[in-house]
Amino acid sequence: MHNKNPIETEQQEWRKLQLQKRLKTWLTISSPVFLLLIWQLSSMSGLIDARFFPPPTAILSTFYELLTNGELFQHINISLFRIFAGFLLGVIPGIIVGLCMGLYAPIRHFISPVIMALMPIPTLALLPIILIIFGIGEVSKIVTIAGSVFFPVVINTVAGVISIESIYLDVAKNYGANKKDFFLKIALPGSLPVMLEGIQMGQAIALLTIVAAEMMGAQSGIGYLIWTSYSAFLLKEMFVGLILISFFGYIFSLLLRALQRKLLPWR
Repeated sequence: MHNKNPIETEQQEWRKLQLQKRLKTWLTISSPVFLLLIWQLSSMSGLIDARFFPPPTAILSTFYELLTNGELFQHINISLFRIFAGFLLGVIPGIIVGLCMGLYAPIRHFISPVIMALMPIPTLALLPIILIIFGIGEVSKIVTIAGSVFFPVVINTVAGVISIESIYLDVAKNYGANKKDFFLKIALPGSLPVMLEGIQMGQAIALLTIVAAEMMGAQSGIGYLIWTSYSAFLLKEMFVGLILISFFGYIFSLLLRALQRKLLPWR
C-alpha cells in the first residue's frame, strides 16, 4: 500500500486551511455588499421610496461632501472622545468592583442588591438626574456612557471569578498568596474569558448610549448629526450618521476580538 508523504499531507492540510480562510473572508465581505446592492437596485427601480431610503451611492456622495467640508470630522472626534472616556470610566471600576465581589462573599452580598436594583433601569432613563447633577456639558454624556457600560462588566467579571476552580484558590492560600496576588495572578486572568464578553457587550451598549445621549442634550456628535438631519428631513445625512455608528461598532468589535485572541490564545 502506498503511504502518503507526510510533507505532502501537511501541504494539503495547509492549502485546505487557506481555502477555508478565503471562503470565510469572502462570505464576510459578500453579505454587506449584497445588502447594499439590493438597496441600490430597489431605490433606483422605485421598489422602495428613494426619498426615505436614498441609494447608497447618494449617501456616499453626501459622506464625501461632509468629509471635505470638515463637518464630519468634528462630529466623529467628539463622539469618539465621549465613547472612549465613558467606556474606560465604566470598564475600570466595573472590573475592580467585579473582582472584589467575586473574591469576597461579604462584599458580594452587600453590593449585589444595589447592582440588581439599578441594572434593569436603562441609563437613559436616569439621564435627567445625571443632567441635574453634572449639567449639560461633556461630563454628563461621559457619565451616561460609563453607567451603561459598568453593569455588564461587573456582572460578567463576578461570574468569571466565581467560575474559577476552587483548587487554584486553595493552592494560592497554601503558598501564602497576598491580596495583590489573588487579584492579579488568579482572579484577573481566571475571569478574563467571561470578563471580556462583558466588555464586548459594554462596547455595543456604549455606542447605543452615545447616540441617544447626543440626541437629547448635545450640539455636536454623530447622534446630534442623526437627529438634526432627521428633523430637517436631510435623510442622506442621517444615513451617513447611522452607517458611521455601524462602522465603528464593527471596528471596535474586531479590536476587542483581536485583544481576546492575544490575551487568551488557548481559546
